Parts: sequence; C-alpha cells; structure tokens
Amino acid sequence: MKLTVLGYYGGYPYQGQGTSGYLLQDQGFNLLIDCGSGVLNSLQKFLDPLQLDAVLLTHYHHDHIADVGVLQYYWQLHSGSKKEAQLPIYGPTQDPLHCASLTLPGVTISHGYAGLEILQLGPLTVNFLTTVHPVPAFAIRITGSQQQILTYTADTAYFSGLIDFSQKSDLLIADTNFPAQQPGKLWHLTSTQAGQLASQAQVGQLLISHLPQEYPLDQLQKQAQTAAGSIPVQRAATGLQIDL
Repeated sequence: MKLTVLGYYGGYPYQGQGTSGYLLQDQGFNLLIDCGSGVLNSLQKFLDPLQLDAVLLTHYHHDHIADVGVLQYYWQLHSGSKKEAQLPIYGPTQDPLHCASLTLPGVTISHGYAGLEILQLGPLTVNFLTTVHPVPAFAIRITGSQQQILTYTADTAYFSGLIDFSQKSDLLIADTNFPAQQPGKLWHLTSTQAGQLASQAQVGQLLISHLPQEYPLDQLQKQAQTAAGSIPVQRAATGLQIDL
C-alpha cells in the first residue's frame, strides 16, 4: 500500500501548494482521498486521473472538495480509456445537496455513506468515525490487502475517541492546523495534540498535514515530535510518498 501526498494545506492553497488530497494505491487499486484545491494538477504527475477507481471525501468543506468539479469535467471531456465507466465518489449523506452533486450523469456517480457502515473499496476496508467539526466530517481507518492500517483524522478537534480509532495504525495522518499554544476555540488539532495522539495510539509513524500557511512548519514538526516521543514524525509535502 502506497500513499502519495497531493496537497496538504488547510483552508486555501499557498505558494503553489494545494489543499488536502492523497492518493492511496494497493494492488493496482487507485483511491483518491479528498480532492482539495490544486489536487487534480498534482494527481496528473503520478497517475492518469482516468485510472482512478474511486474518490472518498471526508467532508464537504471547500479545501477538501474544491477540485471535485474539475475532476468531473476531466472525466467528461477526455476520451481516453477509463478504468470505470462512471467514477464512484463517496461522500457523507448528511449534506444531501453536496452528496447529490457528486453525480454527473454518465461521468461520475454519488455513493453516500453515513459513517456507520464499513466500505469495501477493492482491496481496501474503510471504517469511519464522526469527528468534532462544524460540519459532518469523518475520520477514516483503512486496512489494506496485507493488513496495513492507515488512519486519517480528517478535520477535527481533539477528542478521546481518536485514540482507539487510531490504535496501532502503521501510519496516522493528523490534521495539524495549529501550533502548540493556539488560543481560542479549536476545530483542528494542535501540533502537540497530534503528537500526543500518535503516542497514545501507539502508531508506527505520524504524518502531520492540513498545515497552516503562516507558521514555520519546521517548528510545528518539532512540537509534534516532542509530544510523539520515539514515534517518527514527518511533515506532509506535495509528492511525498510513503510505503506501508
């Protein structure tokens, strides 16, 4: 199972780097996880978008879905060989208008999930956990063909349920939008919370992502590493690939 980072900023793209998007590949199955601003351009460097098997969206904030529409146009306007007759796009049912918009007749087809079910996408088994965020959002835990486990918090404030959900993951991708001492109401993890989560869940490695634009990212990584202890911490970067 291989993960490729396609975008990693929260909120908006910055200095040529996009917002949330990840390509997960296992046994020839190509899953796009979130599709933020700039993700389609990044994807084309690693995979013909027509060779996607499915898209999985964690929630409908624009920094996670901004390129869904242009991905639909790409599929509609390109005459190349498509892996699927219609690209399946999975998204939360709790926002029915957004969920319905995932269907472009003859091009893409919407598949809603409510977070209670387990999805089987090719060789990948996907479990969900409702997160703490202003809109319905879901963390995902993906088990691969060789029983590798990737957990992605998606967007969330810290809550204890993330520990059990992430337990013993080979890789944890954590929403790390804030530095250690961020004041006020938090809808995302701080660097320290991300590192503590990795330590408490005893994961193999931590990838901090959904990063802020106006804070030194090397400092953010150091804060997360201090909290994570001996667990390796990497910082998301476009094109970064991790084999699990």
